[in-house]
Amino acid sequence: MLYVDVPTRQEFLSLREKRADTCVSIYLETTPLSQNVDASRTQLSNLFKTGREQIEASGFDKRRLAALTELVDDLLDDDDFWRLQANSLAVFATPDALQTFRLANRLSPMVKVSDRLHLNPLLRAITFPNAAYVLAVSENAVRLIEVLPGLEPSRVKLPDLPRDAASAAGKSTLNDRSHSRRVHGTEGQNVRLRQYARKIDAALRSTLAGLETPLILAAADRMAAIYRSVNSYPNILADHITSTTDRTTDADLAEAARALLDQAYAQETAKFRALYGAQARINRATTDLSDAARAASFGAIGTLLVDIDSDVPGLVDEKTGVVSLAEGPSASTYDVVDEIAARALSTGARVLAVRKEDLPGDGTLAAFLRFAE
Repeated sequence: MLYVDVPTRQEFLSLREKRADTCVSIYLETTPLSQNVDASRTQLSNLFKTGREQIEASGFDKRRLAALTELVDDLLDDDDFWRLQANSLAVFATPDALQTFRLANRLSPMVKVSDRLHLNPLLRAITFPNAAYVLAVSENAVRLIEVLPGLEPSRVKLPDLPRDAASAAGKSTLNDRSHSRRVHGTEGQNVRLRQYARKIDAALRSTLAGLETPLILAAADRMAAIYRSVNSYPNILADHITSTTDRTTDADLAEAARALLDQAYAQETAKFRALYGAQARINRATTDLSDAARAASFGAIGTLLVDIDSDVPGLVDEKTGVVSLAEGPSASTYDVVDEIAARALSTGARVLAVRKEDLPGDGTLAAFLRFAE
């Protein structure tokens, strides 16, 4: 089982506001196979050692550094914690507190030291989670399947999920020839199927409430259309799996779902790449770091794409957004792209963390502006 605790957008914004005399942000590879976690513990220890050397070089208070080290050592020694992992781990530590998030995404190992947290890689887990729920539904059966990267799909048990359309309607069959207002013939079947769909939607609410994980339908076109007409979950994917029957295995549905997720993510980034040229010509888009920092500081960014692996050390003025680049990373700088992303998100922008090849141009970001500069 994959143990995941991705922060919500509100939690992300709280992390973005955190400031301390030193903040250490560590990302490392982990594994859900508990017998192989020693390598992850060693990786965390080595990454923290690198960060500690940066902190020591800045002349940081030794007592505060000892308090920070103790928190990390406690985490390294926590056998119960390491027994329950996912594919990546984010560790955010100050001398006063330590937080962790277990992530389904596979992230590159790194350590950053600054007066604030480095959150860019975490954005990928929020914007492109690479996970989904599959709702396989027909007149005769329904099941909810959780699909996570690198693991076998698992069936989610929902106590109030109806068994089939007929039992949901309190009947032995939907092929009922009796007349009861509209409920007869093909029209009557549609009424009963919509009742069935409403009960499925209600059963899903407690599990999906507050999540941003995509929901993918696996159903014939008629059933898919009926379910969409009553669906209350906002993150249902536009496309659905059509080549399915009640005998289609969970593994086959998971494979089809992953293909749809890849397609949806590719369409999303391709849309912005295609849009960029036209928007740039009317000063509504930019890949310039300084322009994007200024726009983010004044709430002018509507959508921002950032390179998940960016590493542009420097500073961004708190009021003006003026960028000052540094020769290399240090405890007194941070990733400028990360700071721009955090500012944009805090002013309501949509922020997508993508791979460099998905960005228009050769920069580390692409900003789409709410109005022309």
